[in-house]
Amino acid sequence: MSNSISVGKIRLEPGRLFLIAGPCVIENDPVIYETASGLKSICSDLGIPYIFKSSFDKANRTAVSSFRGPGISKGLEMLGELRGRLDIPVISDVHSAEEVAPAASILDALQIPAFLCRQTDLILAASGTGKPVNIKKGQFLAPWDMKNIVEKFISTGNRNLLLTERGVSFGYNNLVVDFRSFPVMRSFGFPVVFDVTHSLQLPGGLGKSSGGQREYAEVLARAAVAAGVDGLFMEVHPDPDKALCDGPNMIRLDRMRTLLNNLKEMHELVRRQEQ
Repeated sequence: MSNSISVGKIRLEPGRLFLIAGPCVIENDPVIYETASGLKSICSDLGIPYIFKSSFDKANRTAVSSFRGPGISKGLEMLGELRGRLDIPVISDVHSAEEVAPAASILDALQIPAFLCRQTDLILAASGTGKPVNIKKGQFLAPWDMKNIVEKFISTGNRNLLLTERGVSFGYNNLVVDFRSFPVMRSFGFPVVFDVTHSLQLPGGLGKSSGGQREYAEVLARAAVAAGVDGLFMEVHPDPDKALCDGPNMIRLDRMRTLLNNLKEMHELVRRQEQ
């Protein structure tokens, strides 16, 4: 990470670990408020910059019956209210160029999902807002392929870009993380984030929904911090077993304080060794 990026009222700075986290999808006000307020408190105590994430629409679901969220209008309204109530920056997915303008009017940052990371019109529309954008690397891409996506994005003059690793397809219903991707993508000069929980998905692994292996979340998070990531992305929920989306790979809210404290200490050690 070679430069600072402002997201709402916070700054993502070189050498300082940051967190993007929240429930996979907006379920209701109590769930997003409990999660956001809990994570804000933890991150404030630990000195970790925090951005709340939850999707207003999960457009890429396994089955037509899968829960998608409240939709763009209601979802952005809920995120805007949460943003004002807790005074925290918020980010959510956009799926088409048409969604970019309304989303940018509410959100502090935009996110382009992995399956859409090569969509030129979507990238240019998001970049054209001037807002920070987190682009997730597709499960089908090598890390060096992200250089072309970076060039698309910065062609508008916007350099407020984050790149996120979320695993690579490995056979059927499985993902693996190639830890070479972190130094490769960091070499492009932009902050690199590790999506801990989506990397533990088993896409379509439960037949009509995705499975997951949240028991490995802490192991992979520690490994990514040791490999030098700038930020972490985690799906977090008060009770993942009752979540309406991605429950098998989400982390329990009550595990986050211990986990983040350990990860911050490791991150500081890694940074000292790099100096």
